[in-house]
Amino acid sequence: GLKRWASNCYFILASFLNAVSCNTVLFFVKVKEFNTTGACFPKEHYMADISEKYQKIRKLIDNGKYFAISRPRQYGKTTSLIYLFEELNQSGVYLVMNISFEGVGDSAFTEESSFCMMLLDLLIRETTYSGYTELASFLRECKKEVSSFSQLSTAITQLAQLSDKKIVLFIDEVDRSSNNQLFVSFLSMLRDKFLDRHRFPTFYAVVLAGVHDVKTLKLKLRPGEEQKFNSPWNIAADFDVEMELFPHEIVPMLEAYARDKSIEMDAVAIAERLFYFTSGYPFLVSRICQILDEKNTPLQSTWTIDDIDLAIKYLVRERNTNFDDLLKNLRHFPDLYKLVSDILLEGQSFTFNTHAELVHLGLIYGIFKNQNGLLSIHNRVYREVIYDYMISNEELQPKLAGGELSDGYKLPNHKFNVEKALVRFQELMRSEYSKHNRDFLEKHGRLVFLAFLNPLLNGHGNAFKEPQISEEKRLDIIVSYHQNKHVIELKIWRGTKAHEAGLVQLSNYLDVLGLSEGALVIFDHSSVKQWKQEYIHCNNKRIFAVWV
Repeated sequence: GLKRWASNCYFILASFLNAVSCNTVLFFVKVKEFNTTGACFPKEHYMADISEKYQKIRKLIDNGKYFAISRPRQYGKTTSLIYLFEELNQSGVYLVMNISFEGVGDSAFTEESSFCMMLLDLLIRETTYSGYTELASFLRECKKEVSSFSQLSTAITQLAQLSDKKIVLFIDEVDRSSNNQLFVSFLSMLRDKFLDRHRFPTFYAVVLAGVHDVKTLKLKLRPGEEQKFNSPWNIAADFDVEMELFPHEIVPMLEAYARDKSIEMDAVAIAERLFYFTSGYPFLVSRICQILDEKNTPLQSTWTIDDIDLAIKYLVRERNTNFDDLLKNLRHFPDLYKLVSDILLEGQSFTFNTHAELVHLGLIYGIFKNQNGLLSIHNRVYREVIYDYMISNEELQPKLAGGELSDGYKLPNHKFNVEKALVRFQELMRSEYSKHNRDFLEKHGRLVFLAFLNPLLNGHGNAFKEPQISEEKRLDIIVSYHQNKHVIELKIWRGTKAHEAGLVQLSNYLDVLGLSEGALVIFDHSSVKQWKQEYIHCNNKRIFAVWV
């Protein structure tokens, strides 16, 4: 059957080609796709409309500013530079040299002369590619004489004088080298030239791109070299362009895809849902769309909000370079891990303060954001990935799972048996309470519950966590089970008054989600522990509560 199908396809294709006139030229056009690896190109990839961002960056360049685009990995930095490269070169005003330290070996950063040779080689490539043969020839001659930053400085002035256009220098991946001291010295030279630019021509504008800006490159210096670090980039203009993708910028990308693939969707609603989960992190937005596109069947002609939720389910469970980088940074900085844990598990609130070292570190790596003046995890996808990572480190997980099958918690109409799950958790906690360190269980009780819940939902649903800042340090869990939603609130017992106020908050939250029932797990750390269960009615809501 397979051979017959292939033979038929061959016959149809051969007939088509024979029918085409020999004077006809066939063009095979590359189909557009969502891209999550490397830079994006408008002719090849579906892209958000970020023209507003480009205009703001262009204004900085037009004003001759030196600045740094410092953002986390896969945040659109390289794509922005490529777009600007094309736009500026086509303006007829600028000659843009777009170089990158990606792939440049560490040997280029060991000596001043080798760094100069590396930089000149990159500039020669750019001028040759852009058709500036005279400038390229000049730079080749420079290679024979330049071996120090002083000589390189003179060559840059001569290059600017030879050019009939304003030279703009882009340097991507500025923090790639493990030893940045030479690069810092190079920036000092550029700073001195900038300050004296009215006498000695130099680059009209300089744009650096990387995870670390120049102020935080000292984090990448070798031990013992921090004392050499100064402020070579104090001439830089502030770069306050928001690189996140906002819903109105995502909509055109979705509409273009829908037209090409004949997919029906409410692009505005889908874009808002994407932003809800990702807070506009460019990689995450594209990856969710990519997952939906990959799993789209020929018979599927629509995208819905539920499809986005399903794609999130696949996303948070996959391994990718973005998540690997996120977790690597948490492993490498234990104090940062502790701060993240305090926010997610302990419900602690911290004022957003970029001057605090750990906060700034978390911003560099895309872990934190400012949410109404408070420190928050950047997006909901990251929250889920970090929770899963924390759960995987808990040795209690296999013991608490109890070897039970997730199907045992399925009710008719594909609902999750929340009450059965909570009662089972209470039983397990009661039996484990005397076997394990009491302080550990009291401190990590909510993480233990998540470890218990995960295998029960496996294959059928997800549990999205919504930390709430309140006196009771609530953690709301929205269980998405098939097409149904359930809310389980976890909180610490803080007395009757706080408990009653918390019930009102939970009932209001259920109202927002359009639910009439909810569940409550109360961690009671008092000396006389209660192990009770009860139904509570509050504002026409039925709440099943257990004390552990």
